[in-house]
Amino acid sequence: MAGFLANVTVAVHIFALVFIGFGGFLAWRWPKVIFVHVFFAAWGILVNVFPWPCPLTAAENYFRHQQGLGDLPGGFNAYYLYDTVFPRSSLPLIVVIAMATVIISYVGTVQRWRHRDHDGDAPAHRVSMG
Repeated sequence: MAGFLANVTVAVHIFALVFIGFGGFLAWRWPKVIFVHVFFAAWGILVNVFPWPCPLTAAENYFRHQQGLGDLPGGFNAYYLYDTVFPRSSLPLIVVIAMATVIISYVGTVQRWRHRDHDGDAPAHRVSMG
């Protein structure tokens, strides 16, 4: 069971990373998602910039210990992403792309909110057939 739970934790962790990267775009359709995304994005930055433990990594390490395995060597990102999904040497570029993606999603969210607010004030456009 611990192996299954460790795998579920990995899947949730990957989902969280994808959400951190692209979740801001969901707010273009569902505006309230932005509040959840800001929390995830801030948490993602904090656990990567400061030596704060990620609760998902801690959970996976717990389940690994239940199986008689040690902690993830270097943490989740180092174990699953660096030199597997992308080369470690491209990490600075990945960070810039990730930050740009989040910023673009937020700018788009603000633009859509502004557009939505103005649409409510504009008169309806009617097409006359006669």
